[in-house]
Amino acid sequence: MSPAAALVASYLVGAIPTSYLAGRLFRGIDLREHGSRNLGATNLYRVLGGRYAIPVGLFDAAKGLVPVLVFAPAAEASELFALLCGLTAVLGHVFSVFVRFRGGKGVATAAGAMLGLAPAALGVAFVVWAALVFLTGYVSLGSIAAAAVFPLAVLLLEPPADPRVLWLEVLAVAAIIWFHRGNIRRLLNGTENRFGRRAAMTPRS
Repeated sequence: MSPAAALVASYLVGAIPTSYLAGRLFRGIDLREHGSRNLGATNLYRVLGGRYAIPVGLFDAAKGLVPVLVFAPAAEASELFALLCGLTAVLGHVFSVFVRFRGGKGVATAAGAMLGLAPAALGVAFVVWAALVFLTGYVSLGSIAAAAVFPLAVLLLEPPADPRVLWLEVLAVAAIIWFHRGNIRRLLNGTENRFGRRAAMTPRS
């Protein structure tokens, strides 16, 4: 596999609109018209519940893991290239060609990619995420904090041989936080939805 083919494959796998397909196949709805209108597992949970959201979240994580462990090694034995494949999958998830470039926030897919690259650092980030979600009920706050902590955990626990890897991870974290800018506004305004609160289905007009 050539590097270009690996990157294209990474994007296409990441672009699989899992939450959209789950809504369409199992309930006949377009998730972009319900809840937060985001094509991520959290919104799927709020609209349809954990029965659908948990497997979708795991699949979204696999969309990041497969490019790192399968596509990248088949093209180039480089940690930097593996990270590029993982981040390309995240871009595919956020800007999916299959749903008019509207996707999710990329957290689960990024977590899958980092599982293949820095599992110890991901474990630290997961603890931060779980603690904040448990204490506050805000998935978005947990995701933002976990993303912010991740590069520091990498630096302390699994420093990469190539410093470009760490800087690229910092840029990826900045992008994920940027994708959550709407959530940040709602957190500051006190209008952000808490985990566990189900959303009412938006009636069709």
